[in-house]
Amino acid sequence: MNIASFIDHTVLKPDTTLAEIKQICQEAVDYSFAAVCVPPFYVAQARQALDGSPVKLATVIGFPLGYSATVAKVEEIKRAIDEGADEFDIVINIAAAKNGNWSFVRNDIDRMLTACHLRAKQIKVIIETALLTESEILEVCKICNDLVPDYVKTSTGFNGAGATPEVIRLLRSTLKKEIKIKASGGIRTLEDAKALIAAGADRLGASRGVAIVGEE
Repeated sequence: MNIASFIDHTVLKPDTTLAEIKQICQEAVDYSFAAVCVPPFYVAQARQALDGSPVKLATVIGFPLGYSATVAKVEEIKRAIDEGADEFDIVINIAAAKNGNWSFVRNDIDRMLTACHLRAKQIKVIIETALLTESEILEVCKICNDLVPDYVKTSTGFNGAGATPEVIRLLRSTLKKEIKIKASGGIRTLEDAKALIAAGADRLGASRGVAIVGEE
């Protein structure tokens, strides 16, 4: 198993520096990670740092709380596309989900998905499983089965527990086969990574990618 090919090498701290962005981009190239995931503020610089490499450039939208206005999220996507992003990890409106406002949740996801797919970009829908009940998770999965994003992602890594094999299995058993799964949050060891992949994860969001592949 080539663990590096599953990893989105990630730095999303609010105090992230340009030096750290350049470092993770170089590490992603050196270790052949699937992608780097960076704050929107650094998309243009990361695009330049990755120039000529096959590593994908991902950024986050509505991160990490999800309750930004939909129009603001869509504008974030458009700006990041213009600056060179390939993939978008977008946070659903968790507040709307907790209130059972599923039509709002659907519209929010649909408009972001459309903004990405119109420009042939991939979208990963972060549902923040630690903040949802199982029935709420299943309702979001139902919406995603209708809209068919490229990925459903477990967590931001900023709000409660991250990915677990149990959650991955729940998502895999519920989502359509063509929807991939990204596990994120708390992935610290090679053992963690392998357990999540075995449960059905297709991508892993991790800030410790270099340490994880170093265990192989």
